[in-house]
Amino acid sequence: MHGMSVAGGLPNFRRFRRGASPGPALDLVRHTDCRFPVMTELLGTPSAFDVLPAPITVLVGHFGAGKTEIAVNLAFGWRARGAQVSLVDLDLVKPYFRSRLLRDDLTARGIDLVAPQGEHFYADLPILLPEVRGAVSLAAGGRRRAILDVGGADVGSRVLGALAGLSDPALTDVLFVVNGNRPFAEDAPAVLRMLRDIEKVSRLRVTGLIANTHLMEETTPAIVEAGLDLAEHVSRASQLPVRFWAVLARIAETATNGFTRHRWPMLPLTRLITAPLEMRASGPNRRSSVV
Repeated sequence: MHGMSVAGGLPNFRRFRRGASPGPALDLVRHTDCRFPVMTELLGTPSAFDVLPAPITVLVGHFGAGKTEIAVNLAFGWRARGAQVSLVDLDLVKPYFRSRLLRDDLTARGIDLVAPQGEHFYADLPILLPEVRGAVSLAAGGRRRAILDVGGADVGSRVLGALAGLSDPALTDVLFVVNGNRPFAEDAPAVLRMLRDIEKVSRLRVTGLIANTHLMEETTPAIVEAGLDLAEHVSRASQLPVRFWAVLARIAETATNGFTRHRWPMLPLTRLITAPLEMRASGPNRRSSVV
């Protein structure tokens, strides 16, 4: 990838400084790989993969904020770039939209899924596996990437308080996903209250924000632009940087100046997890679902 090198499975991010403004180029390029969903990236500007130097990424936020889609897209992207990746499913609260539902796809790509197995695979139980600590330890030692997909709100984040090794910001990015279309996330003060509640119960400090306001397949550019503005307000109120913004790839391909004026790195999303009653395409390219 542009501006990156891989050593020991982890990229070299020395060229990028937090808070640095990306370059002006906005040409779009599409990378296709039969083993990996189509991704769209901005040439000449950092992507999400450029600006996450810590080997452990923890995703927190409201219920339904989009943490799981971001976690899976990050896992696939890092794996495609040659990194060894563990995706840790720490959603111990709700049975839908869990990253474990993509077990076969993750395994086929060589991504280590850490989640309950056997009869507990679909269970709505507070099961914290010993393998979670192992994945965190390996990542902290520079041997792989670890992405922790955490359950929603402060309830889902309580599990983080039981995990050691996540408090060093040099090793762990704790990223709060901002989605203004979730309950109790209508404005910056409401989002900030949830952020502080999550910090309190997890005993961790959030290190950055991800802008990801959406309405699934009904997302429009106007919704995305409003979400970027909300994330900017939360950033100012919290003094936390917006590390990147996430958006469906089909919308990213028609990005407007309204999007890019914020000058943040971007993660184009291929939607991979569908709701239980949502229509799915048939055949080998169908999206995964909970059914």
